Amino acid sequence: MECAIQLKHVTKTFGSVVANKDVSLDIYKGEILSLLGENGSGKTTLLNMIAGIYYPDSGEVLMGGQPIEIRSPKDAYAHGIGMIHQHFKLVDVFTATENIALGLDKREKFDLKAVKKKAQAICEKYHFDMDFDQKVYSMSVSQKQTLEIIKVLYRGADILILDEPTAVLTPQETDKLFEVIRNMKKDGKSVIIITHKLHEVLAISDRVCILRKGEYVGEVQTKDADEKVLTEMMVGRKVTLNINRPEPKNPIKRLEVRHLNVKSPDGVAVLKDVSFDAYSGEILGIAGVSGNGQRELLESIAGLQAVEAGGSILYFNEGKETTPMEVVGKNPRIIRNAGIHMSFVPEDRLGMGLVGSMGMIGNMMLKSYDSGKSFLADRTKPKDLAEQIKKELQVVTPDINTPVSRLSGGNVQKVLVGREIAAAPVVLMTAYAVRGLDINTSYTIYDLLNQQKEKGVAVIYVGEDLDVLLALCDKIMVLCSGQVNGIVDARTTTKEEIGLLMTKLKKEETANE
Repeated sequence: MECAIQLKHVTKTFGSVVANKDVSLDIYKGEILSLLGENGSGKTTLLNMIAGIYYPDSGEVLMGGQPIEIRSPKDAYAHGIGMIHQHFKLVDVFTATENIALGLDKREKFDLKAVKKKAQAICEKYHFDMDFDQKVYSMSVSQKQTLEIIKVLYRGADILILDEPTAVLTPQETDKLFEVIRNMKKDGKSVIIITHKLHEVLAISDRVCILRKGEYVGEVQTKDADEKVLTEMMVGRKVTLNINRPEPKNPIKRLEVRHLNVKSPDGVAVLKDVSFDAYSGEILGIAGVSGNGQRELLESIAGLQAVEAGGSILYFNEGKETTPMEVVGKNPRIIRNAGIHMSFVPEDRLGMGLVGSMGMIGNMMLKSYDSGKSFLADRTKPKDLAEQIKKELQVVTPDINTPVSRLSGGNVQKVLVGREIAAAPVVLMTAYAVRGLDINTSYTIYDLLNQQKEKGVAVIYVGEDLDVLLALCDKIMVLCSGQVNGIVDARTTTKEEIGLLMTKLKKEETANE
């Protein structure tokens, strides 16, 4: 096969951290290559060098057997290389069309109508669904990811790099994306995918290359691999994957949600008459096809979404169970100042959870910067907390002052989860806490959630992997079309039962009988 691009003895360091060490890799035309490794193994850094985000400290990149210089994304696009990043590179106040137009060459005529027409043609060709007049800030994570994909397709890349492309897509959207990828392969394009979903690796790729601690450790033809082989190559040892599920002890009601109705900015009902309770020492799982109100539910409880009249969210504090506090009508600051101890890990880690340009210390301070008596912020406690999280959760970072946007997705999630748990919450809410994380990091997060459960915290876990929901949670509430379609015992239910509840409303079922 003919090489599309080659890496020869590439090394990249950040301070004392070696992200990639002497990596050599060939990428062929007309192939789908999966790049695997644990979080922090250097996968994204390696491909960022092909995409012009970073420049190698040593080694070279070749095309057609000749060394090339890629010092910027503009250089990468000139060589037909496009990358879709795990964290979005979009301007929130611009429309989809305007975001695509930002990448136009200066010599091209700035014609938004023409841009929109071409982008719509791409959508029709590849079966994407996108409103090009919609502002990015009002889009779901899934829509933003779709826009990123369209941007790269618009620029006609011959080498397409996808960093966790399916992490925010529904199974149906994933199937559509895979159809697009296979068509690109037929056209002779090269597609490189970073993903932690091993079943997807086996379904879509021709070849798998493995990185471990920044070094290239080998490759395998996908047809000769299975999940166990890939996992052991990634980790370097045999791995037993078991989720511990302790029995709840003396559950006490911590949250009582009644008749919750929420509308989107354009007036569409996204939550309809949602009612449920969350108890201490339990993990309540929230299941549902992406976009069925999961995000809006947690944001409503956190004070980030307006609730329609008649809805109620009562919080029962430790030792004050007889005098619950109403959450509806309060913003996050008022909620915190009222003594309501809730922590929230949102799905958009860098967009909502953390400030990417700040280091770990700065992000630790976000929860306490306005609580000091002096106009000078106290950095001692946040620094100690940052050091503690770095050590206990094994966060790979050159320094606790390094901007978190430079860290791998798994390390960003460790920082966010660590900070929220350190706040000693009574209620802990997580949205897709392990999305985009490798197997080892995912099980670290599961262990952290179980530790909180055993401490008597009421944990609400929104997840997309039904096997994990069944193994981790005590109860599972299923959302369908923004409504509660059932609350089941996770120990006795089945994946099939949850799947049915996710896709078909009981009310519709009754009406059709």
